[in-house]
Order: sequence, then structure tokens, then C-alpha cells
Amino acid sequence: MVSFKYELGKDSLELQASDWSGLERVYINGQMVSRKLNFSHQSEHLIKLKDGGQCLCKLFIDPFTNELTCRIYKRNQLITSLKQGKNSLMQRQRLLQQGLLLGSSLVLLFMLLPL
Repeated sequence: MVSFKYELGKDSLELQASDWSGLERVYINGQMVSRKLNFSHQSEHLIKLKDGGQCLCKLFIDPFTNELTCRIYKRNQLITSLKQGKNSLMQRQRLLQQGLLLGSSLVLLFMLLPL
């Protein structure tokens, strides 16, 4: 799970994205305001803020650096660009693969053991 957090005026914004399930969620002040399934290399979430304004979150993989990037726009102006490096993404993928391997090994072991 990747998480980007940013304080946008009086609002606390958090975008969570699962590289395993494809589920993306956006929270404003701890309350979920957007969610979607995404298996492509980019997505967008248009959300309404407490002050009535709108905010656009763009999530994509930068083709030059392979970093997962979250850009936040308000009134069509870029507010910030947050990044998760390639190393942290690869580390999460390795942990996921190891967990799946361990889980499937345990299932196989229990199936082969006599009761």
C-alpha cells in the first residue's frame, strides 16, 4: 500500500493506492471522499474540499524515473508533487511476493501432512 499525505489549507488529504489490488482511496480529514479500482499507469480523483473548492489528484508512474507520483491541483494550478521512489516500490513488491510464497507454502504443507 502506497500512501501520500498533504495538508491543503484546513484540509488533511491522504491518497492510498494498493499496487496489489488496484484499489485507490482518497481521504479528506479522515473521511473517504473517493475510491476506484485502477490497474493502469495513471488515474485521477476530482474531490470537493470543505471550503467548497475542488481539488484534482493525479496519480501516475513517471516514465523517466519510475517513481510513483501524486500531483495535487487546485484551481487548475499545481500545488505539490509527491513521489515514492522506485526502491520503496520494489521493496513493497518483494514483501508482497514473499508473503504470497510463504502463504502458499503453508497451504501446501497442511495439505500434504496426514491428519
